[in-house]
Amino acid sequence: MAQGTGRRPLVAEKRYAKNGSKGAARRPVAKSGGGLWARIFGKPKPRARPKPGSKPGSATRRGGPRRPVRSRKPRGLIGTLLAPFRWILRLVWGFAWRVGMVVITLVALAVGYQTSQLPAVADLLDGRARGSVTLLDNTGEVFAWRGDQFGGVVTVQTVSPYLKNAIVATEDKRFYRHFGISPRGVASAVRINLSEGRGPLSGHGGSTITQQTAKLLCLGRVYDPDDWENEAAYENDCRQGSLWRKATEAVYALAMEVKYSKDEILSIYMNRAYMGGGAYGAEAAAQRYFGKSANQLSAAEGAMLAGLLTAPSSLAPTNNLQRSQDRAATVLRLMEEQGYLTTAEARAGQQAPAELSEAAEARAGGYFADWIMDSVPNYFGAQTTEDVVIRTTIDQRLQTAAEQAMKHVFENKVREGSKAQAAIVVMSADGAVRAMVGGRRTRVSGVFNRATQAKRQTGSAFKPFVYATALELGYSPLDVLLDAEYCMTVPGSGEWCPKNYTRKYYGEVTLARALRDSLNIPAVKLSEAVGRDRVRRVATDFGIDNDMAAGPALALGASESTLLEMTGAYAGILNGGSSVTPYGVAELRLVTDDVPLMGRSGGMGERVIRTEAAKQLVWMMEKVIAEGTGRRAQIPGWQAAGKSGTTQAARDAWFIGFTADYVAGVWMGYDDNTPLRGVTGGGLPAEIWQETMVRVHEGLTPTPLPMLAPAPIAPPVETTPRRRNQIQPGRELGRAVDGLLRDIFGRN
Repeated sequence: MAQGTGRRPLVAEKRYAKNGSKGAARRPVAKSGGGLWARIFGKPKPRARPKPGSKPGSATRRGGPRRPVRSRKPRGLIGTLLAPFRWILRLVWGFAWRVGMVVITLVALAVGYQTSQLPAVADLLDGRARGSVTLLDNTGEVFAWRGDQFGGVVTVQTVSPYLKNAIVATEDKRFYRHFGISPRGVASAVRINLSEGRGPLSGHGGSTITQQTAKLLCLGRVYDPDDWENEAAYENDCRQGSLWRKATEAVYALAMEVKYSKDEILSIYMNRAYMGGGAYGAEAAAQRYFGKSANQLSAAEGAMLAGLLTAPSSLAPTNNLQRSQDRAATVLRLMEEQGYLTTAEARAGQQAPAELSEAAEARAGGYFADWIMDSVPNYFGAQTTEDVVIRTTIDQRLQTAAEQAMKHVFENKVREGSKAQAAIVVMSADGAVRAMVGGRRTRVSGVFNRATQAKRQTGSAFKPFVYATALELGYSPLDVLLDAEYCMTVPGSGEWCPKNYTRKYYGEVTLARALRDSLNIPAVKLSEAVGRDRVRRVATDFGIDNDMAAGPALALGASESTLLEMTGAYAGILNGGSSVTPYGVAELRLVTDDVPLMGRSGGMGERVIRTEAAKQLVWMMEKVIAEGTGRRAQIPGWQAAGKSGTTQAARDAWFIGFTADYVAGVWMGYDDNTPLRGVTGGGLPAEIWQETMVRVHEGLTPTPLPMLAPAPIAPPVETTPRRRNQIQPGRELGRAVDGLLRDIFGRN
């Protein structure tokens, strides 16, 4: 209505009750079935009555004004269609919050139970199932590790802050802010896994450091050989990623958060995490890779160790240093972004990445360390549960010399693409092994060792033991044998006619020349004259512990042996005729003990031949290198003695020899017994031997060989009657041997 008319505004007429009484406003009727109260209890919630005198439509609740009742709008078509869904949502919500309360209660009970079962922090720091083996060289320096290396306990307070911050920045940047699990991290991991085409729980896990620690602890389950087939099965069980496993892992993580402080959880993680190279924990890894304690790590070194946690085996710097350095650069960038490093510090660490220590560069000690682990009892080696220290005989300078010699010859004198293999052993005269290379790939571990595991025919490298037997029986290096066409009947095999390598005959030759030129016929005749059994006994006593050929081919090296055994047998010749057991262990003890549990594992034994006979044999073998088949092995300024060996069809080629200071042996061949092409023992093996020994003797003063030249043979005294087939000195020896063999075998 227009203003200014003076009329009062119109209002709706009052409604009266049915009884017609005025002033009694009609009380609004509550609608049933609506609201949470009605859904739960099935009846309308009672409403408060309006106080007397209150305005209609504004009844009070608990003394205050109540909102006016609004009329329900018509649903319309869309509202009608959505009505069933509203009912379903209400039903789901009512069910969900009740189930949620039950789940929360059960989780709380589970967390409480797990918390009561958790041990003290100190009991969780070293979680290895096995012990460690630390290998020292002959000077006491660490050169290799085996087993599960644990360097000692570190804590957040004692470790380098760079390492601590690098771990947090890389593994869990919200570690100090969450309660053990990170829903944001899990959601992000699921999103990444799905985007990369994997299952939601495959690949990225979104685990916090607390959850990773729970996994390292295997949720409190300790390895028991009765429950698991082996340690690998135990670890696989601990790392399974099923939904139920993730749930129990989360409960265990929550319990850890209740029981331990954040620093204690991080300390457990830093001590138990595997960081590659057999190192468990930060201290072992710092010692393994950098040769220093974990509290001395720089930013670059701490970043490198933290970077290993993602993939410790493949990222280990001993496997691929460049890849490890690249990963460390990423960790340094994360530390800068999160404020742990300044830009200058991060850039300095990236420009000067961490480098391996000399011990780490040697990897795991290669073939020599493998041999040592096979030499000690399992309970002190591969299966040890203690921390063991083994002082060995290896000389790292000599080991490097052997490796460089191998590499030099194969790079410069072997055709490209050749699959031929070689092995080298260097030892002292008492059998102490100073260097060992078991194949062309020198920096390897856990592979086939041709120096100790390959049994191959020895060829002419066996002949010194035939001559040692003869010298022990009183023969002289100047005694004469007839090198001429020769055949004999071998029972069960028929006629056998040995030939010289040159296919020529040289008539009457001395024992010294026969050995020098590696003539086969004189060696066979001499072996038959002194007796094969005696030859076998001498070779066995010198350390060749294998079944030897039964026939006359024994003298030509038809028997098999390892390079280590053959080199040890030659060491017995050098030391004056005493047997030798090659050894690499000088002392074995536990880390916690000062008293050794084991002493030297080998050395010199009983005398095999007289000292005079041994020195005469050295004199004969010196002629091999100075004038004979081993000329390529000559060492300028040094006296050296040795013997080459080539087997039938050139499947194996050997050269073994010594100076007054060291004995070295070289074998060359194919793993599948394929014949070598154009290679004899006096060829490439002699050159590898020479390259090795030249490097070995660098800086040493030349020492003469312990050899004895034979006395000239006096002419026979005719007044002494000679019996038939009696072996005479000088030129008569050949005729006597021939007569003896003719009587035995009936042939010339």
